[in-house]
Amino acid sequence: MPNAIQIPPLVELVRDNGFIDQAQAEELVRAHLENGKPYKTLILDLGILSEEDLLTLMAGSQGTDVVDLSGMVFDDTLKNLIPVASIRLHTIVPVEVERDHATFATADLVEADVIDELTFLLSREIRFVFAPESVIKAAIDENFPATEASDALIEDLSDLEGVDASTDEKGIESAAASAPVIRFVNLVLYQAITDRASDIHIEPFEKDFKIRYRVDGALYEMNPPPLSMALPIISRIKVLSGLNIAERRVPQDGRIALTVAGRQVDLRVSCLPTVHGESVVLRVLDRSAVSLDLENIGLPEDIYDGITLDIEKPNGIFIVTGPTGSGKTTTLYSCLRAINKVDVKILTAEEPVEYDIEGLVQVPINPQQGNTFAKVLRAFLRQDPDIIMVGEIRDLETAEIAVQAALTGHFVFSTLHTNDAAGAVTRLVDMNVAPYLISSTLQAVLAQRLVRTCCQNCKTFYDPDDEAIRRLGLVRADIGNRQFAYGKGCKICNATGYKGRKGVFEYLRMSNPIREMINAREPTLVIREKARELGMRTMREDAIRNVLDGYTTVDEVLRYT
Repeated sequence: MPNAIQIPPLVELVRDNGFIDQAQAEELVRAHLENGKPYKTLILDLGILSEEDLLTLMAGSQGTDVVDLSGMVFDDTLKNLIPVASIRLHTIVPVEVERDHATFATADLVEADVIDELTFLLSREIRFVFAPESVIKAAIDENFPATEASDALIEDLSDLEGVDASTDEKGIESAAASAPVIRFVNLVLYQAITDRASDIHIEPFEKDFKIRYRVDGALYEMNPPPLSMALPIISRIKVLSGLNIAERRVPQDGRIALTVAGRQVDLRVSCLPTVHGESVVLRVLDRSAVSLDLENIGLPEDIYDGITLDIEKPNGIFIVTGPTGSGKTTTLYSCLRAINKVDVKILTAEEPVEYDIEGLVQVPINPQQGNTFAKVLRAFLRQDPDIIMVGEIRDLETAEIAVQAALTGHFVFSTLHTNDAAGAVTRLVDMNVAPYLISSTLQAVLAQRLVRTCCQNCKTFYDPDDEAIRRLGLVRADIGNRQFAYGKGCKICNATGYKGRKGVFEYLRMSNPIREMINAREPTLVIREKARELGMRTMREDAIRNVLDGYTTVDEVLRYT
């Protein structure tokens, strides 16, 4: 019997008051899991309740009121009540502070862990009233500017007594649980999510402590805290992710689940021992920032048409290649969602599972426990699947099982780390997979990269000189009178000139000439040139097309293709 869908408190409240039935409640959960939209937004978008009625319903369930913040004056007592990072992270504003309690305005039901955090920070009973989200956000922007947060919190940290590896566990726990450390970690997480960072790097060195965000593929450093705070800050993150703070000699992996402005954000945490302490990297998995619709991930029309045909085939292997962080997982999920139907059983083996997708049976890989890709894939064949996704083909054993699955009537999705589409064939041959098995099972290979796109706010067009054209391998006749684009740099793009990323692709579809070349063990270069003869556009050519269309710059093309 399938697991019952867990109904969250807000949807449960709307259901129990007769505005929706159980089936509609479950549909809201599925919609949330698919697109990452907050439940409140889904309820309003579908017209189930107006914002006024929903606020009244939530306030009634909490025994409180809907308030008007329009004439509210936020004096210093309120402004200094809790740190700006916490206000912005949880989208709340303080409206009253008394000796024994503090009252905040919110636009949504507040989770228990947020109440616990506020209770700890303020040593007061926490109460809530409700107000429209737009009004709360306007009050936050006017009275609690984010620009003041970082310097103030780092100053608070500087006043704390530092700890080091010689400090006992109790002392480290106490430092990690101190209000300035909690506030600073909240700021780091809030800043990363609002800046659309894909990763947060927290790194102690011999003489300093660095915190960096990866935004659109590039690393940016924030104002660093004191080195003496490295251990408390890292310990606080380990507490949030359920890791052992006393263990600093072996790698650890954990997960943090956050709700930011009604959005569910998962943070995948990796701790690595180094000579100067633990290096921590947090991968930010924000469903609302990622489209898992195949038609919305930026595929050129011809490649989109080819993929939609190929993934509907009854058997075979479909491979996505590219370096780490190139969007391979997003593409695979999008393909799986496109063919995810009630009459199709889909099994996935992932290390780790990045997004929970309704209708997919997802299995996490854990080599430490003996749960390898090969072992799980072998077990999959006894589970009567139609489609299998294996996170990565890393060795001959996994490759052979994937081929066997394809030969026995299954469609297999996977990834490889190669420089281009044709390189996937050579990589499989290097693993000692028989060429005739590759040629008979492989259906297509998609190679991809992500290039930064010009900021739309400060994008400027210019006439390229001969040197810029030459660097792309073109001549002036190739571009005609088209102009190139670049970003001057502005506040919106943090003076980088770039905002967001776009995929560039190379799609190799199997054909009889290509299969014959695979059987003949032809090298990558020969296969690539034959594929180009047959109509394949290389990643460099696809990237150049994006330059000519004004999406990205010459430097980005040369950097990534």
